[in-house]
Formats: sequence, C-alpha cells, structure tokens
Amino acid sequence: SNPQPEVNHPEVMAQACTYTCTQTREPNCRKDFQGFQKLFHRFLQVKGPSVEWSKINRPPEQSVQPYEKIKAKGLPADISTCLSKLAVVKLNGGLGTSMGCKGPKSLISVRNENTFLDLTVQQIEHLNKTFNTDVPLVLMNSFNTDDDTKKILQKYKHHRVNIHTFNQSRYPRINKESLLPIAKNMAVNGENAEAWYPPGHGDIYSSFSNSGLLDKLITEGKEYIFVSNIDNLGATVDLFILHHLMSQPADKRCEFIMEVTDKTRADVKGGTLIQYDDHLRLLEIAQVPKAHVDEFKSVTKFKIFNTNNLWISLPAIRRLQDKNALDMEIIVNPKTLKGGLNVIQLETAVGAAIKSFSNAMGVNVPRSRFLPVKTSSDLLLVMSNLYSLDAGSLTMSKRREFPTTPHVKLGSSFTKVQEFLSRFDNIPDMLELDHLTVSGDVTFGKNVSLKGTVIIIANHGDRIDIPAGAMLENKIVSGNLRILDH
Repeated sequence: SNPQPEVNHPEVMAQACTYTCTQTREPNCRKDFQGFQKLFHRFLQVKGPSVEWSKINRPPEQSVQPYEKIKAKGLPADISTCLSKLAVVKLNGGLGTSMGCKGPKSLISVRNENTFLDLTVQQIEHLNKTFNTDVPLVLMNSFNTDDDTKKILQKYKHHRVNIHTFNQSRYPRINKESLLPIAKNMAVNGENAEAWYPPGHGDIYSSFSNSGLLDKLITEGKEYIFVSNIDNLGATVDLFILHHLMSQPADKRCEFIMEVTDKTRADVKGGTLIQYDDHLRLLEIAQVPKAHVDEFKSVTKFKIFNTNNLWISLPAIRRLQDKNALDMEIIVNPKTLKGGLNVIQLETAVGAAIKSFSNAMGVNVPRSRFLPVKTSSDLLLVMSNLYSLDAGSLTMSKRREFPTTPHVKLGSSFTKVQEFLSRFDNIPDMLELDHLTVSGDVTFGKNVSLKGTVIIIANHGDRIDIPAGAMLENKIVSGNLRILDH
C-alpha cells in the first residue's frame, strides 16, 4: 500500500505541474515531465494495496512452461533470419556505488580485466560472426551513466556490433511531507544532483519510444527485443526461446516472455508470477500486504522468481504506447538524502507490464541464466574457476560435480571492489565449495583451495592470513587461527 499523507490532491498536483512545466525547456524534458505528472497523479489517486490477496492464484501450467519443453522444439532452420529480427537491450542505468566504485556499474572489471560492457559486446559480436547476422546492442543509460558510457563506446568502433543508446527519463524526487519536488532548477550538477532520479526500468517503454529508437528498429525489420540487466552475466541470447517466439502463428504470437527460475533461500524477495483477474501478473514484495510477507517469501507457495530476462514484441510496445495502455504498478521507494531530508521516488518495473501484452507467458529457465553481480560475494563467484569464459559468456565449469552455485557471504571488509581485490593474492579454487562465510580482517594467499563448508571469522582486532597453498575442507577458522573440523 502507499501510505500517502493527508493532502489536498488537486492543490499538490497543480503545484507540482506548475513547477515542472515552468522548469521545462527542452522537448525531451517536456516528455519526461509528462511521464512524471502521469505517474505522480496515479500515486495521489491510488489508495490501499494494489492486489487483493484472496484473488491471487498460481499461474496455469501452460502459462509457465519448462525450458526443456521449449528446447525440445529444436533450433530454427534458418538461425540468421531469426536473429535478423532481434535486438538486445541492456539496462545500463545503475552506478557501482554499492560496490565502492564511481561511474557506471557496467564498467567494473569482472573477469580477466573485462567489464560487464566488454563481455556483452563480445557475446553479441560472437553471435553476429557465427551466424553472419547483425544483432544490434541497445543500452538504456540514465543521466548518471550516459556520459561515461558514451566515452567508453569509442573502443568498440571496429567490433562487429552496432551499438545504440537512449536515456531513461529523469524525474524529480518528492519531499515526503509536502509531496512537492525538492529540485530548485533543472541543473543536475553540484548539490542539485540529489534532487533527481531515474524512475526504474519500467520507464523503458516510454523512453525507448520517445528516443525514436523503437520506430527505427521496427523500420529495420526488428520484431523482438531481449531485455536484461547488464550485470546479469547469464543473460545471453537463447536461440531456443527465440525460435519458440518466431515459430508461433501470427494470430497467436506471444508478445512477452518472462524468464523465471526456481527460488532458493537467497531469492525469497524476488518478484514472482501469479494469475490475477485472468491475466499473468508480476507480484513484487513491495505490493504484498505485511500480513502475507512470510507467505510470499515461502518457496513452497511461490516457487519461481523473475530473472528480469524478458523477450518483448516491438510492434506490441508501439501499439500499447500509442493507446496509452501500459499499466504498471507504482513502486514507492523512500530515501533519506544528505542532511536527513526524507524523500520518495516513484518507480515502475519493466516486468510489471506483462499483464498488458497478448499471449504472455513465463519460461522456467536453468539457474545458469541468472548470474547477477550485485555484491563482492557475487563477484568472487564469477571470477573463480567455477566458471569458464568463452566469447564473453560464462558457463559453469564441467569439472564441478554439482550444478548448484555455492552460497558465498563476504563480510563488510570485502564490500568495496578495491579492498576485495587486495585481500586475494589470487582467487581460490572453489570447484568443490558448497558454502563460504568470511567475516573480519581476512586475507588469502596464492593457490588456496576451498571445499565443502568453510567459515572464516576474524575477531575484532585480529587478522587471519590464509597461507599460500592452504586447503580448507569443511573447516571453521576462528580469530586465533585455530582450524577446526566442521
């Protein structure tokens, strides 16, 4: 639910609109603020929870199909023709601040000095060369990432990838008490930068359309986009899913596929697919009434979650944009800025639009297609010998006997990338690792091997240096470097 303060809605709306209109000069800014006003107006009007819990049902079996069933149809007879109708869109609006980095997250080195963006370009280039096709790469930047990303794109001039960019909208943050924008002017530099935010990846539909790229791709014969987060290294173009989309009769053509995968304990907060009012719908934890949060987190009732790998019809986006028919729930994201000012930012999620598309479905994909790097713990996994790197794609090593990914939890001493890297002489052998917890001031020497369950805890004021060549299997290492069987 959205617990809005008691305010005079028409008066607040008028003030917000007057503010935004008088501050707006450029055409793109005007379009941004039209979108903001629409979202803000809906926020003021909506009362209570966006879903009635009693109306929630599990999706019918045919609505969420196993990947093996899709794969059984085989590859398209003419892969090049199928690929010629596809564009890849990467969500590239995020910064690397949570991992202690400045600038776009996509420019963090994650494997052999390759950044997320490097690996993405390598993947698409390999696809284009292998099948003699021309799949373009489209980056949705934000005002936070656009300049730095465009500078880096110069290095890919001679790669066989056409790269396009467009910008997410820029919306003003709202004072939580007064519900008025806190921005004093349109500038996004200096102290005024905190007054603005990119409004979630659900903004892709309007900003893609406003940029002119949507119509450009349709004119070039593109029919689908494959959308994913740029930090998800498992989100590669899947030819079996593409074939499934292209092989449907025109009148039954699926306009939207959401890749979902089975929940683990690490995914209990992830959005899930439900059946609601005869439509597939994405249910996020923010929409769940407090009394049902534990039920939502249960892996028994809600077994799958959204990977945010999405396949979406371009003509369908055009149709829904023209009809103003895209309906996405508002996510109210509270923030506290420097100085203690409480603000809210109104956002939407790209997957929430699934209910607006015809013949939408989910595909339950292998966990290998969800390999996000949100923390240094994730970074350790993708840098390790658990994965092999080939043409920009990471795949689980064939030498690992178990298909599951180890559970890794690194403490606060490892949060920032530079500090994380300084604590490893090289990345340990993790092929036989099940669980790793590290807390405190810990360093690793060269050629360390970790197997089974390993817990390393340095007490406050103590330091643990795991010596070069050490092999820890089912061990607890405590602050005084006693090594115990686990």
